[in-house]
Amino acid sequence: MQRTEFEERTENVSVKVFRYDSSSIKKAKFDTFIVPVKKGMTLLESLLYIKERLDPSFTFRYSCRMGICGSCGLVVNGKEKLACKTQMETLGKSIEVRPLNNMPLIRDLVVDFSSFLEKHKKVKPYIIREDVDKNPDREFKQLPEEVNNYLIFADCIKCGLCYSACPTNATDELYLGPQALTQAYRFIADSRDDGQMVRMNIVDTNHGIWNCHFAGSCTDVCPKGVDPAFAIQQLKTLAIRKSGFLKKKRPAAPIDKRREIAEHS
Repeated sequence: MQRTEFEERTENVSVKVFRYDSSSIKKAKFDTFIVPVKKGMTLLESLLYIKERLDPSFTFRYSCRMGICGSCGLVVNGKEKLACKTQMETLGKSIEVRPLNNMPLIRDLVVDFSSFLEKHKKVKPYIIREDVDKNPDREFKQLPEEVNNYLIFADCIKCGLCYSACPTNATDELYLGPQALTQAYRFIADSRDDGQMVRMNIVDTNHGIWNCHFAGSCTDVCPKGVDPAFAIQQLKTLAIRKSGFLKKKRPAAPIDKRREIAEHS
């Protein structure tokens, strides 16, 4: 029968997935599944096909399916990707899927983000100001060009891809990692913030910025276009100038009084 232009064309693809179960005698192995793939199908849809139709015990993590939450990060054919943003037609007819590197394995493709998130918290990823509690309805002045200084780094979704791809994270468990260091710079570059020296003392260590060897793999795999490698190099520059530039304490952006005037008029 001749295929019409309205029929969806499918082709079978071999998907080899990593399996791990701590309760099993054979804790780690690979299972291969044949998945029918249509045009526009994502890797996440293929994994869901395996779980829903072939093996309900298969375990992985996902949520939004739109490249926003960062939950579905995996290593696909040797490179970190978000499953929901990865088109099957770009991967070939034989695909290998592994869990993210440099984090403890829980089951199959699910890893433990606890250490990753603790390092994120360690760099104090929030606005630091002495007057932050004195003005609960505050608005701080910020020019568009000041926003541009940190905006690209604010797009981080904590997917862990950069952390997995980083060769330093593979050899130094205490290394803060590209995600945490990038977020440190994101707030240091924010004109509303007054905690530059606090964060610089956290990142200016042997397990901080000075253990980054500028491999650039963190920037290469980021699904949101954040540039961790650049952020870390900027932190190194600030650390070298710390006794001069940061010692001259930069005044934080002032409170915008216009709103207060408007509210009381």
